[in-house]
Amino acid sequence: MFTEITQFLLNVFLQGFASLLLFRFLLQWLRTPLRNPLGEFIMAITDFVVLRARRYVPSLWLLDTATLLLAFIVEFIYLTLTHVVLTGHSMLNFPSLGLMMLSVVELLKMSVYLLMGALIAQAILSWVNPYTPLAPLLSSITQRFLRPIQRVLPLMGNVDLSPLVLIVTCQIILFAPIAILENMALRLF
Repeated sequence: MFTEITQFLLNVFLQGFASLLLFRFLLQWLRTPLRNPLGEFIMAITDFVVLRARRYVPSLWLLDTATLLLAFIVEFIYLTLTHVVLTGHSMLNFPSLGLMMLSVVELLKMSVYLLMGALIAQAILSWVNPYTPLAPLLSSITQRFLRPIQRVLPLMGNVDLSPLVLIVTCQIILFAPIAILENMALRLF
């Protein structure tokens, strides 16, 4: 029972914070407007650690590498606590290379899930409240990925099927390359 409670708390706080850091990185990478409730929330929650890290970690290729590095570190700590402490792995044979690779794979997986979540939220909000303050944020996240599909796939009866195609593509990415990378990382344990 204690193990399940600890795992739940690690999932909520560490994995959640890693997701917020990754989402902040992705929002900045995609050049999305952050003047909305969600963007301001993410900035407020993560500023305390990101602003300090930026003093020591320079930006590379106009990317916020400090935020990405922090997301990796938090995910690595989460996986270390989950796979080593809770499952009882020995600290003598600490699988650091496997945990590092698994951290990268988990961040890739989270990125795909965040894109899928943005697509679903955009679809629901377009039906319920298309003029919500989150609409520009969601549009700037998804349009970069939808535009190439929309060039190939025309509207069918005034219905845009490109979000459906992108969700199916994301699922295939999760099933094939990311699953293979995850299995490779788990073999390093």
